[in-house]
Amino acid sequence: MKLHKHLVQATAVALKEIFTEKRYADRVLERTFKQNPKWGSRDRRMVAESVYDIVRYYRLYSELAGSKNNYWFMMAIWLVVHDYELPAWQEFVDVHPEAIKKHKAKLETNAVIAQSFPDWLWELGARELTPAVWEQEATAMNEQARVFLRVNTLKATPEKVIASLAKDRIVAEAVLGINHALVLKNRANIFKTEAFSEGWIEVQDAGSQQIGLFLAPHAGEVVVDACAGAGGKSLQLAALMQNKGRIVSMDVEQWKLDELKKRAKRAGVHQITTRLIEKDTIASMKNSADKVLLDVPCSGSGVFRRNPDAKWKLSEESLERTKSTQNQILNEYSGMVKPGGTLVYSTCSVFPSENENQVNAFLESHPEFKLLKDSTLLPSSGFDGFYMALLVKSPS
Repeated sequence: MKLHKHLVQATAVALKEIFTEKRYADRVLERTFKQNPKWGSRDRRMVAESVYDIVRYYRLYSELAGSKNNYWFMMAIWLVVHDYELPAWQEFVDVHPEAIKKHKAKLETNAVIAQSFPDWLWELGARELTPAVWEQEATAMNEQARVFLRVNTLKATPEKVIASLAKDRIVAEAVLGINHALVLKNRANIFKTEAFSEGWIEVQDAGSQQIGLFLAPHAGEVVVDACAGAGGKSLQLAALMQNKGRIVSMDVEQWKLDELKKRAKRAGVHQITTRLIEKDTIASMKNSADKVLLDVPCSGSGVFRRNPDAKWKLSEESLERTKSTQNQILNEYSGMVKPGGTLVYSTCSVFPSENENQVNAFLESHPEFKLLKDSTLLPSSGFDGFYMALLVKSPS
């Protein structure tokens, strides 16, 4: 592929926005593509792949560049690593491919640099998961995320979706062991397909889909999705409930709930009520729900593969604040569960301090709840990493 300077320039600018201006990688790329509508699919693919690859391995590329903000040089290194022939541009005059490859081979003998994590985060992972397990998971976290879909059973079947996508030359396959989950054989833009526009599918990781199945809601129940965000899990719960019963989807951000309303309309879901979480919202719903889902804020360590810039935005201080928030939500929001009802606590984290430890601490101070089962999905499974715990509240 012939290199064009404007593509390399766009990559360098995107990296500057991500690392210097602390913006989210997916939003930076989305804006970059909107600003360059004439780019072809190959151009977009190159920019996206180079940006995400450098973000994943930012520590390694920084070491190779001898700088944390020389983004042009990092891009040059990426081109060398991927065996591109460098053009005779002034910006590349000091780039020496053989020296770069030799330096890279030496740096990669150090796992924390090879897998590109901050020292504190690497040490935390090794401490919480054991060094061997953490290194395995850290490696998996740097793989490119696959595209998973959830079939909306209110409107379609997996067979119908697979056939429809095939018309758009998109190959989708069933995910073994997870009902209504599909995975794309190759990455593709599904948002312009009939299957998406008709509300037959949602983009949702197969690991995330297992949380809704873990809660196992029934038609006619009152279910609260207390940290709903834009509502991916709420929509899944509606399908599992056959659009019968009531789902209260709650969040602290109104714009996310507004997005959920749009998605619900497209999916043909009419049982969802949205509620903005304000001062007395939780207290007003005490003992009101048959089932409550608490998909709480977390480190996001289980989804570093999907959001690689998150590991550079995370800090020890922010993680401690997040754990405090998890504890607060679990203690306060659990009051919405009816006697005899169930609660699922979930995170997209791989760290026990956000998972089992939080549940155990909660159970010690809330004897009315009992743990029925829990489950941990690690990134090495091929899905995003998640933890989920199913708790039951005493009938009296």
